[in-house]
Amino acid sequence: MLKAAAYKTGLAVISISMLLTGCASTSTQPEAKASVDAAEATLANFLRDPEMSYLQQHMKEAKAILVSPRILKAGFIFGGSGGSGVVLSHNSQAPQGWTGPAFYNLATATVGFQAGAESAEMVALVMTDKAMNSLLSTSFKLGGDVSVAAGPVGAGAGAPVTADMVIFTRTKGLYGGLNLEGTVISIDDKGNQSFYGKPATPVDILVKRSVPSPNSASLVRVAAGAGKTGAAGSPGGR
Repeated sequence: MLKAAAYKTGLAVISISMLLTGCASTSTQPEAKASVDAAEATLANFLRDPEMSYLQQHMKEAKAILVSPRILKAGFIFGGSGGSGVVLSHNSQAPQGWTGPAFYNLATATVGFQAGAESAEMVALVMTDKAMNSLLSTSFKLGGDVSVAAGPVGAGAGAPVTADMVIFTRTKGLYGGLNLEGTVISIDDKGNQSFYGKPATPVDILVKRSVPSPNSASLVRVAAGAGKTGAAGSPGGR
């Protein structure tokens, strides 16, 4: 029994690893730039949606945001999901108040996709120093190393939420239908190197701001427009 369980767990890990490799490659600069463009589109869509008033109003309080434009469901044998994301950090010294992006991978062996849904997109508010420090480490687990809460949407979205990270998800046009507890978030070193043209850590990108890239300007502009009338419809939005 134990050997069978270990075997199944190993296959699940391999399945998720293959999914991560195939669904969001960032091994070249054009691929990394395409990931940033996709993250920009996701963030702009969330920020212009009237159901996302909590996200729009509280982004200015976040220490960082994590945007994942595509989280894919794993194969039919094993549940799970995999994807990639980028992080922008709040930085008062940055021209528009945001710095980044830094690249990350997401993987979990179990996830609650809605019936019929094969992919999802996510925007997460990083609200505490604990969560921010976790993003600067090698990897961490949602719901384990940091607490997570589903972001409120629609009517009553002004209710307070207390968690290290507040997560908004959308599957098939529906919000809030994905439970990402147990997801492991790890640094995508290849993505960071491809995008910036040299090895770069999240500390270099998000804290020291020592590796800027002109290819980040449009995404940063969308984040800077959060809460401003018509911001998501600006040239930086989609």
